[in-house]
Amino acid sequence: MDNIKVLLVEDHTMTRMGLALVLEKAEGIELVGEAEDGLTGVQMASEFLPDVILMDIGLPVIDGIEATRRIKETGIESKVLIFTSRDNEDDVFACFKAGADGYIMKGSTPIQTTSAIRAVSEGTAWLDPAIAKIVLSSLQKSDNMPVASAGINYKAGKKAYGLTEREMEVLSLIVEGLSNPQIADRLFITRATAKAHVHSILQKLCVDDRTKAAVTAMKEGLV
Repeated sequence: MDNIKVLLVEDHTMTRMGLALVLEKAEGIELVGEAEDGLTGVQMASEFLPDVILMDIGLPVIDGIEATRRIKETGIESKVLIFTSRDNEDDVFACFKAGADGYIMKGSTPIQTTSAIRAVSEGTAWLDPAIAKIVLSSLQKSDNMPVASAGINYKAGKKAYGLTEREMEVLSLIVEGLSNPQIADRLFITRATAKAHVHSILQKLCVDDRTKAAVTAMKEGLV
């Protein structure tokens, strides 16, 4: 299997050096470039076509949210994993609206970071547990949160989704960040069956990726 090509976009020199060291030591991961500001990150993304872009939010020139939006607008297939110390709901939803594929907090262990990179590279949503708790707490406090900006449909009630009992089980595992193979192992079903359940869940929740499914599940109290 080819190495996962990673572009690192981080303006703090020491943080960037530490991350670079982690990535260079990680098996199956190749660091293809480093950028110190958002605009350079956008340019390098088009040049190197990385599998995953590890993106800070607080960047000079343009921030990580705008950089993510521009990268996604180019149509390249790179996944964007937000790597930040910001833990407020406005930034979280803004990142996902821009097209981010995952959100992990600075301070995560090297294993957690590389696991998140591998997950998003495979198309699995990664939502840091700390962020998931913050988002859930914020959404429970107010029904008027700016969640619509994330492109997620919250209009339907629980019953309207029509999820089966098995799909509810699968959805709870999606929220935990499990991949299809891991879901299959946990529920003692085949990977094809797990994939079919996930596809059905996305359709019923009217979302187009696992991250939005996870946030919808938390918003609606499905898990």
